[in-house]
Amino acid sequence: MAETIIREKLVEPVDFELGTRIKERRKLLGMSQTTLAGKIGVTFQQVQKYEKGTNRVGSSRLSSIANALGLTPSALFGESVDRVSEETSNIILLSSFAGSAEGLALNKAFLTIDDHKVRKAIIALVKSVASSDEESPTSSAND
Repeated sequence: MAETIIREKLVEPVDFELGTRIKERRKLLGMSQTTLAGKIGVTFQQVQKYEKGTNRVGSSRLSSIANALGLTPSALFGESVDRVSEETSNIILLSSFAGSAEGLALNKAFLTIDDHKVRKAIIALVKSVASSDEESPTSSAND
């Protein structure tokens, strides 16, 4: 009787990282997997596999995905985003912060505030603090 060797398919770190960046960008844009799938000509299940890193993304598909997400393929690998717009660069920075421990804690706390006026006041406060930091470049040196 012949033995069948079943090898478990391992997810390569680069595939996982690429999938994570695709998912983060898609969510940041408010785009569903179905919408992305339609733009790149695959099923939403295939997009799920790309995002999990279980299916590798070929170069032509990577180009299509990057285009659909408003990025360059290199940006999906975390490389220089010099060629992308300032808006896209800001979105990448925002996505990175939102996924950090501080970003998650801030967003979770903010979501617990039910009063719309209080939320607006907090946003105004944060903007004020941010603009005062921009006006005073030596403030961080004095902390």
